[in-house]
Amino acid sequence: MRWPPWSSRDPDEKKSVNWTDTLNATDWTHYTDPHNVIPVVLLTATVLGSYSFYRSYLRRIPQATLIQPAFWRKRSLFGKVTKVGDGDGFRLFHMPGGRLAGWEWLPWRKVPEGRTGLKDNTVSIRIAGIDAPEGAHFGHPAQPYSKEALDWLTGYILHRRVRAYIYRKDRYDRAVATVYVRRWLLRRDVGYRMLKLGLATVYEAKTDVEFGPGLEERYRRAELWAKTRRKGLWEGANEKAFETPRQYKTKHQKSELDSHWFDL
Repeated sequence: MRWPPWSSRDPDEKKSVNWTDTLNATDWTHYTDPHNVIPVVLLTATVLGSYSFYRSYLRRIPQATLIQPAFWRKRSLFGKVTKVGDGDGFRLFHMPGGRLAGWEWLPWRKVPEGRTGLKDNTVSIRIAGIDAPEGAHFGHPAQPYSKEALDWLTGYILHRRVRAYIYRKDRYDRAVATVYVRRWLLRRDVGYRMLKLGLATVYEAKTDVEFGPGLEERYRRAELWAKTRRKGLWEGANEKAFETPRQYKTKHQKSELDSHWFDL
């Protein structure tokens, strides 16, 4: 009932409210206020930008098979050489950011030691543009100067920090790369040095051929320089038994194929 009696409205009667009126009654200025919006936008952009930077430059790559497709020909890998396997290949422990990111001076950023710590934790690198003499393997004898090439490369880069400009992954899951090392404060192209010393030839295979931008002509000049001066493996270039690494591999691949068909 109405009370007081002279009131024109019953207090128990509910007033109907339109839904649009309640929506318009909400105060949206709090959400559109620049003082609230700008910090949120800046924080979001900072988080996304930091994550993108980390993925591109600070995330460690443990193996060549885990290199993102977008990295090839656009990124380089900096790290320490942990093992030299042959005259033109080695293993690299990737250290993104180098010493600025704490590598080798922060307690939790050390290069592992021993086979257990390094297993499945290094990138296999093949030096682009060169072919070193082949060592003894699969029952085949070693080529002349294969040991010299291996020993020189080991002494030149093992346990040193190098930068590898990666181009592609080869059929053996190695990253084909031009490799540079600091020697006496100067940056040295490792493949170029091996060509000038006569410890390798220019890579002549039809597959996995990479030289890097503008390096093929430079490499061929270095090979010619060593060849004309009888450096290293070119010392016996006039002998009938002389074989380049490419000729050696082609011959033994053919003999293995012939043997395979004969066994069949």
